[in-house]
Amino acid sequence: MKRFLRHFRGEVATGALLFLAAILAMVAANSPASRLYESLLGTPVEVRIGAFAIAKPLLLWINDGLMAVFFLLVGLELKRELVAGKLSKLEHAVLPLLAAVGGIAGPALVYTIVNRDDPVAMKGWAIPAATDIAFSLGVLAVLGKRVPVALKVFLVSLATIDDVGAIVIIAGFYTSDLGTTALALTIPVLLALFVLNRAGVSKKAPYLLLGVILWALVLKSGVHATLAGVVLAFFVPLNSKREGGCSPLRELEHDLHGAVAYGILPAFAFANAGVSLAGLAPSDALRGVPFGIAAGLLVGKPLGILGVSFLAIRGRVARLPEGVTWPMLIGVSFLCGIGFTMSLFIGSLAFEQGGSDLIDDRIGILLGSILSGIAGYVTLRIATRNVPVVPREYEAEDETTPTPVGA
Repeated sequence: MKRFLRHFRGEVATGALLFLAAILAMVAANSPASRLYESLLGTPVEVRIGAFAIAKPLLLWINDGLMAVFFLLVGLELKRELVAGKLSKLEHAVLPLLAAVGGIAGPALVYTIVNRDDPVAMKGWAIPAATDIAFSLGVLAVLGKRVPVALKVFLVSLATIDDVGAIVIIAGFYTSDLGTTALALTIPVLLALFVLNRAGVSKKAPYLLLGVILWALVLKSGVHATLAGVVLAFFVPLNSKREGGCSPLRELEHDLHGAVAYGILPAFAFANAGVSLAGLAPSDALRGVPFGIAAGLLVGKPLGILGVSFLAIRGRVARLPEGVTWPMLIGVSFLCGIGFTMSLFIGSLAFEQGGSDLIDDRIGILLGSILSGIAGYVTLRIATRNVPVVPREYEAEDETTPTPVGA
């Protein structure tokens, strides 16, 4: 439990930095510095080794390169949770798993209903399906210790599974024309990672070196390069096969967390949240793309989560976590409508080929996320007003789960 609470506080700090980065981006995009902001993001950056070259503007190095490191961390956290954490026990995983499925389907359905007659806008159907765990936990933290730990665990579990859903969506629906040669060259790299894992190699350097090669090949293949981070994560051993050895996965997770939380995610927010409001009217938020996204986050997300949760609990497939009430679950379902980071990322993929004004989706993401955060905070404020404060002794408890060697 102590480890979870440390993680919770870390996510709160990340949420604050993301908020600051987004504000700075908005200021930069709507000030005399707007040309400098656009020029910075458009700065060409090229890496060349012989005939092999990767040339992209700085914005895409952030979205395709730095975000691959973020997805590596997501994959490491997911593997740890599946093998030794909150998702390793079926009874704990059922409700957040089903709720996450509803939380992906609900907003996608709402967006589809709004934009069903516009084939270009329909490219963005998955934008409101994501949850930003840092922002949602940040809002939850404002309510203090009256929020049951079980509710925080539920939110983290749901958002983790939500990330898996986003990864599957990116792989299945936002992959461009495949380059078969580059894709074929990933096979020996994957085999080498498999051999390292089975041999119990605990040094991180070989995995990271092969991971960089895998990223470059996946990028050239047309599959979105960030997926290389997730794939790499599942080859990193959770435990060392040497007696008393440290966990390579936990060490790498610890090494990356600070860089991702305090560097990569704020950089991504700054690069992608800058929306120029010049010439925009309030009625522009009612256009198909922004309205569909905002409605998907604010309405579709909670309806999907609550609808599936109600059916699962009513059908005795799952049960509410201890100390959690339905009003609290309603509040958390609103918080899951804060889609900021992942929604911006999917939006950049959905409309990267043009055909729709990218500003449209960012307006919808910002509006829907802000309204969802407010709705979640107000609902939880009311739902927890009579809940006694959790004793510090309870928070200090530490839960450990033994993990199989060589996982």
